[in-house]
Amino acid sequence: MYAVTGITGKVGGALARRLLAEGHAVRAVLRDASKAEPWEALGCDVALAGMQEPESLAAAFEGAEGVFILPPSDFDPAPGYPEARLVIDAVTAALKAAKARKILCLSTIGADATHDNLLTQRTLMETAIGALELPVTFLRPGWFMENALWDVAAARDEGVLRSFLQPADKAFPMVATQDVGSVAADLLVEDWEGTRIVELEGPVRVSPNDLAGAFATALARPVHVEIVPRASWEALFLLQGMKNPLPRIRMLDGFNEGWIEFADQGRKAIKGPTPLDEVIARLVATGA
Repeated sequence: MYAVTGITGKVGGALARRLLAEGHAVRAVLRDASKAEPWEALGCDVALAGMQEPESLAAAFEGAEGVFILPPSDFDPAPGYPEARLVIDAVTAALKAAKARKILCLSTIGADATHDNLLTQRTLMETAIGALELPVTFLRPGWFMENALWDVAAARDEGVLRSFLQPADKAFPMVATQDVGSVAADLLVEDWEGTRIVELEGPVRVSPNDLAGAFATALARPVHVEIVPRASWEALFLLQGMKNPLPRIRMLDGFNEGWIEFADQGRKAIKGPTPLDEVIARLVATGA
């Protein structure tokens, strides 16, 4: 049996469905009991536990052949990442108490960056789980293609893609969430010793110009890129309601300046098969 956190999200859900399709037993670790019914209908065992509840998490992980950890995302963390640290403390305590046989943790490109930024939350998670001396795989995917969901309205209504990734012709490592879930399922059922790091990106790298082109194809209308000037980011993010935009700004700097990158520029990274056009067409058609 495999215990899966974050199962109601795109990655966790794709992983769980892949495991179920291959005949593996799955325990859905949920915070909200109201979301249990669909997973019970698929044959999952259900355990209720929040990601800051070490005792409940330990009970959910007990007896599992493998545990998938999907840390919650916090795009506006307080200085010092106290929210992430609470999750990290709870997860590591639970894994130790449950004597987890093996662990797959969803991390990110940039978890090895030396500059503080939004992705430092995953650096902290890798450091803590890696110190448990248990078999652990850290899966580091690139930028999710599905982040383009936030661009659908402007592309559809204005023919504009406003990009924080820049310059417009620079290609970035991106990947579809369904590929992340699929690769995660494959990795979780493997056996290994010690700590391993697996990098994952899509079939080809993607520039803002490529994103605009994919939207133009899906919408059957011209779409052009407008670069959002860096000098405007802080005021814009504060206007949008963020309280501490610096980590997000530094993350974007990392991608644009190249210090958030895979080892060897991704030459050794696994390449997911899902193309950008397929993801954008789905976002345009369904909004998900």
